[in-house]
Amino acid sequence: MSTTSPFDGLRFAFGTLTVIPVQVTRWDRGAARGGMLGAPAVGLAVGGCAAAAGLLLLYLGAGPPLAAVASAAVPAVLTRGLHLDGLADTADGLGSGKPVEDALRIMKQSDIGPFGVLTLVLVLLAQVAALTQLYGASWARGALAAVVSAVAARLALTLAARAGVPAARPEGLGAAVAGVVPVRGALLAVAAVTLAAAGAGAGFGPYDAVRTALAVLAALAVAEVLLRHCTRRFGGVTGDVFGGVAETAATTALLVLCLGR
Repeated sequence: MSTTSPFDGLRFAFGTLTVIPVQVTRWDRGAARGGMLGAPAVGLAVGGCAAAAGLLLLYLGAGPPLAAVASAAVPAVLTRGLHLDGLADTADGLGSGKPVEDALRIMKQSDIGPFGVLTLVLVLLAQVAALTQLYGASWARGALAAVVSAVAARLALTLAARAGVPAARPEGLGAAVAGVVPVRGALLAVAAVTLAAAGAGAGFGPYDAVRTALAVLAALAVAEVLLRHCTRRFGGVTGDVFGGVAETAATTALLVLCLGR
């Protein structure tokens, strides 16, 4: 069996998590492992684009609210709304109160139910409100928040794909990546991203260094609560659950970053 190169993993990550045109040459478990370990790098790219869109609007004379909308919209565009759709489907599945098979069937349907709509509205409002406050404080804080939240969202995917977390279905993206990441690798990714976030926040002072690191850890903690609940409720993870975990982590990071200002 051929070895998996880091480029195979990155191609898998960008090819499955974004609309960026990347030729994915391998779809095996080895490539999936590298892809999910490399998911935070995808977050860095997506977050950088989100921050650039917000800063461009500020430069052109728009206010913080429009900059916030742009920074919230860019990740949705770059993922074709994949994570938002997963969040809505997960909310519908959890809110249905149906047996496991029926709940999974509801999640697989193309339409969005009332639980999904309400969840989407509240989450997007929270993201825009938080980014508005941060861009209002300074352009640099808003841009950093856009990047940190995007990276934290993809880091949550790395943790969700760790060994020991089963797939709810035998097919689909969830089954392709469930359990592929060694626990040690996931923890090392968490440590590296948290330290990098602290370093980025240190540019505003020691307090912000701590707060930025806490934003990442809080995002992962809340995402983990959702992941465990979904695993118990559905018997494992699906592609929709991964999307819900990512959006939950992104929103939590933004909320923590704007608290205490």
